[in-house]
Amino acid sequence: MARSLSVIITTYNEADNIARCLESILELANDILVVDSFSTDKTVEIARRYPVRVLERKYLGPANQKNWAIPQAKHQWVLLLDADEMATPALCAEIKTLLVADQAPAADAYWIGRDNYFLNQQIRFSGWQGDRVIRFFHRDQARYNELQVHEEIVTDGITVDSLSGRLDHYTFRSLDHYLDKTRRYAHWSAQDHSKRTTRVGYFHLFGKPFFRFFKHFVLQQGFRDGKVGLMVSAIMAWGVFLRYAFLLEQQKNK
Repeated sequence: MARSLSVIITTYNEADNIARCLESILELANDILVVDSFSTDKTVEIARRYPVRVLERKYLGPANQKNWAIPQAKHQWVLLLDADEMATPALCAEIKTLLVADQAPAADAYWIGRDNYFLNQQIRFSGWQGDRVIRFFHRDQARYNELQVHEEIVTDGITVDSLSGRLDHYTFRSLDHYLDKTRRYAHWSAQDHSKRTTRVGYFHLFGKPFFRFFKHFVLQQGFRDGKVGLMVSAIMAWGVFLRYAFLLEQQKNK
């Protein structure tokens, strides 16, 4: 007998993405939950055109939002997506196979690789080539750590495997969106680093951003992505600079 699947999608002002995301999993799940943070665009209106449940909740951070949403799933097995992601047909087929097997999936949670797109181009290098996230898991076994940036499922005490199917990730709609998101994430990242970095110095403001650019553009071959790879590497470095600039501001204000 096939096991049922719940899909959770967290949203805020994702009118440009939500339909594509939902279309990718309609044939996969019979419980689709959209958890929205009071979007001011047409995200909720578009979502309600589909057979989904919509719950609205104040946003307190990515991990907090997801940890609240997971217990709302009706079924034990969950696929969790951001609205700017799309499950590929290969991934859907693989999950279906796991759910109709004679035995339950062997692991408690599964890594899924992501193919990232920016400015209508797949970014094949620039440090994004190894991107993967844990998004398919048993509802009662998986929870996120409480980081504000790059939150991830806590793997201590659970078994984790990998799927070969992948997600398509349309992470930035435009350069402005990328810059706005980088600035927002830098604010959150400053909070995550406040306890471990008690004093911001020139090394944090210059050395770390310089190495981040070198890492993405040279070591991780961002130059092979051309001009877009240069932009990605520079913005990643700028995000590191902003993290410590915001942290320095916090420390000066104290």
